[in-house]
Amino acid sequence: MNKVAIIVLAAGLGTRMKSKKAKVLHQLGGQHMILYVIEAASKVAGENVIVVVGHQADKVKNVISAKYNVKYAMQTRQLGTGHAVLCAMDSIPETADDVIILCGDVPLLSAKTINQLFENHLETKRDISVLTVELDEPSGYGRIILENDQKITAIIEESDADDKQKEIRLINSGIYCVKKKYLQNVITKIKTDNAQQEFYLTDIISIGHEENRSIGSVIGKESQAVIGINTLDDLKHAENILKNRGIVKASILSN
Repeated sequence: MNKVAIIVLAAGLGTRMKSKKAKVLHQLGGQHMILYVIEAASKVAGENVIVVVGHQADKVKNVISAKYNVKYAMQTRQLGTGHAVLCAMDSIPETADDVIILCGDVPLLSAKTINQLFENHLETKRDISVLTVELDEPSGYGRIILENDQKITAIIEESDADDKQKEIRLINSGIYCVKKKYLQNVITKIKTDNAQQEFYLTDIISIGHEENRSIGSVIGKESQAVIGINTLDDLKHAENILKNRGIVKASILSN
């Protein structure tokens, strides 16, 4: 556990939730959404978990700290996922060689899946590994761009994708494992030349490709595990998945 750290991105308000509450504080299966993510992260990285907070930071901290011992990094201005990771860099322990990046609004992800990504990353000695899945309906997700040899060359956000790219079914889960030394270098090279004018974390892929870094993916077998909660309908969908599985809130991430 000392060799890996996990950054959890949890600073967003989530305006599409049509609520004044920070997105990660919405309830799912009887507990706050963010607690599912912290539970899984803690099983992989112990106390080497850094949560990036922003909107309603104190409330998010209070909810998490009541159950878990984690570190916090403050993102005062929400300038994108790349900027959020940059805010957390100084909090990464010196003992960590690799950094896993999770989203606070992806609560169905299990510790088992995170470990599979991490172990594959170590075995292949990659600089960057991405958890991907194939979806019949990929709308709303970033698309994975591959070369003929199946190497990832870029991730294109839907708002920046052309019609052909939108047909791609292999999507980015938003979950990464990156060598710490490379992350420290590449995170400072991200620019805001995109439709949203934000610092996209996904740009580390195209930058890494240009620098001939080793980049690959682990294709997840269960697409439900990477569902992101962006709307109240998404929240209801995730709730139904939990009910169909017959999993109570305390054991969702224990399998």
